[in-house]
Amino acid sequence: MKRVFAIGGLAVAMTMGLAWGGAASAACGKVTIAEMNWASAQAAANIDLFILKNGYGCDVETVPGDTVPTMTSMTEKGEPDIAPELWLNSIKPQIAKAVKEGRIEVASEVLDNPGINAGESWFIPKYMVDKNPELATLAGVLANPQLFKDPEDPSKGRFIGCPAGWACQINNENMFKARDMAAKGWNLVDPGSGAALAGAIAKAVNRGEAVFAYYWAPTALLSKYAMHRLDLGKHDAVEYGKCTSVKDCPNPKPNSYAVSEINTVVSTAFAKKANDAYSYLKARSFGPKEFGDILIYMNENKAGGEEAAEYFLKKYPQVWSKWVPADVAAKVKAAL
Repeated sequence: MKRVFAIGGLAVAMTMGLAWGGAASAACGKVTIAEMNWASAQAAANIDLFILKNGYGCDVETVPGDTVPTMTSMTEKGEPDIAPELWLNSIKPQIAKAVKEGRIEVASEVLDNPGINAGESWFIPKYMVDKNPELATLAGVLANPQLFKDPEDPSKGRFIGCPAGWACQINNENMFKARDMAAKGWNLVDPGSGAALAGAIAKAVNRGEAVFAYYWAPTALLSKYAMHRLDLGKHDAVEYGKCTSVKDCPNPKPNSYAVSEINTVVSTAFAKKANDAYSYLKARSFGPKEFGDILIYMNENKAGGEEAAEYFLKKYPQVWSKWVPADVAAKVKAAL
């Protein structure tokens, strides 16, 4: 009789649990999250999935995404519901129009202080600035090509740009030309691939050698190594569109990259139907330390988005618990 009662009690408990879970899911509804094909976005998508599913009871799944297709689908079809990491610089006019028309809402910045912690620039190792303070500025670096010798041409300095076929290859070529770097004793070198670019920087830093290269953040490489971001001056959007980003522009002027806008974007329909869950997304913004740690973990362990989410949620409860009410945090911790 005790055994029968115990089994019956378990069945009742399971039924009640399912009923509670179903009610919570109904309140939030079905939610789709765009999972982009780069590491930071994969981590963010799976962190959101875990918290929305276990903390808010959403019926949630990820769908493949990329910047332009996801933005187009969200503005035209209202789906997916969430784009956890959308780089707005290349699609700002479309985003502004969709926000004005009430189709989407910009929930939050993915990364705290993106003007410092994100975006493209030219970098040298911090230890070189510590040893030679004059290298803290771009002018100081350009005046000292002998400190960055090209192994293939030791009479010149080496600046490692973007691989052929990447959009940034054009930008770097024009910015190199605009600053008359060839005449100042520099070679612009094609690394061959993204992996080779990262490898060249990592190899030099691990050996304590000189390296001067283009790169971008947030990335595992810039999170792992102490690199000095050079100030390239003021960004001229008109010049950038008219010449800096145009292949073989005959007379480029010195320019810099725009401050990157990396935001979490949601459909207006989702914001209205799942207000509590939307409040979480409005509060969710990563600090550079923990975001960099996630990227290093993914890189060194060849980890995917799900593993990265588990790693972050277990290691940084003091961070993410501030994004949600206490009862939601308790549910997430229990699920972990």
